[in-house]
Amino acid sequence: MNDKPPVVRTLANNRRALHEYHVLERIEAGVALTGTEVKSCRTGKIQLQEGYVEMRRGEAWLLGVHIAQYSHGGRENHLPDRERKLLLSRREIDRLAGRVQAKGLTLVPLSVYLKGSRIKVEIALVQGKKLHDKRETERRRELEREARAAMRGEPI
Repeated sequence: MNDKPPVVRTLANNRRALHEYHVLERIEAGVALTGTEVKSCRTGKIQLQEGYVEMRRGEAWLLGVHIAQYSHGGRENHLPDRERKLLLSRREIDRLAGRVQAKGLTLVPLSVYLKGSRIKVEIALVQGKKLHDKRETERRRELEREARAAMRGEPI
């Protein structure tokens, strides 16, 4: 038996989501991809910045994520901006759909990564930040950066 944990390799991050939203909960989801999409993802040609998750007919769909066409795909290549189905359990879908409807929250992708040989998407239940929240986050990051520099004894 193989007792080693699967190797995790990050393919793309959505840093903009962390700047614009308060992350309330993180969820790992599988994603239904075609062959050329998988090959393109493995080369890192994926953009999550405009991505979001929508619940339709009891299913979770990943929208606004751009996966560039595979360079050797030929005529069998995929559409870069197509909707992709997320693979979640029924219980997870129902729970997330209820929270999104009741509280006006949003689901956004935070990262795409390889876990073993599978491509996974980390989605997050988020709430939008106000302008003063964004400023406070920037101020806190700046103070942390200055503190790290002071610990090393470097000028800022």
